[in-house]
Amino acid sequence: MNVTIEWQSEPARRVRANDVELAYWDTGEGVPVLTLHGFPTSRRVWRHQLALWAQAGYRVVAPDLPGFGQSERPLELAAYRIERVGAALLALLDSLDITKCHLVGHDWGAALTWWLSTSCPERVLRHVSLSVGHPAYLRAPSLEQRRRLWYALLFQFDGLAEAALISRDWALFREHVGGHAESAHWLADLARPGALTAALNWYRANL
Repeated sequence: MNVTIEWQSEPARRVRANDVELAYWDTGEGVPVLTLHGFPTSRRVWRHQLALWAQAGYRVVAPDLPGFGQSERPLELAAYRIERVGAALLALLDSLDITKCHLVGHDWGAALTWWLSTSCPERVLRHVSLSVGHPAYLRAPSLEQRRRLWYALLFQFDGLAEAALISRDWALFREHVGGHAESAHWLADLARPGALTAALNWYRANL
């Protein structure tokens, strides 16, 4: 199978999953894999892996999480709670007749894979968490961990965080992402009306 995944301004598919509308890619055939991105990205971050996995014989489902990419940006803060989004992802899988799948997640996507693996292990074949360890590590974070999470504290301040991030042509955001090659796309995505607040709501709803 020769599969090429390109970023599209309009999502390949959309579904109403519980109380939120999700945009997603669904490509390939075989054992299902659910890939979940984090802040400040979208399903686009998996575009290269999707093609490789599909060619290797997997069916890959890559949604934009609520608040990101082409998915809905709910105004209600509770809509970004891990358990609410996790339930929506299960509804997405149900709509695709997927009972079990591999999970691959990064950042907030990794936090979701931990929730899915522990809340409904019967739906999970294998679990790969990138960049986020077991949630128990946050129960007693070290001083070094607290230092590294400075931005999560800033993001709690509604309005102030948005103003700080966009000030001087997004200087703080650019510094935070370290000049990543994808940062121009992230900026264009987050600059849409309501998109930055929606992305920050993940931190406000869960930390």
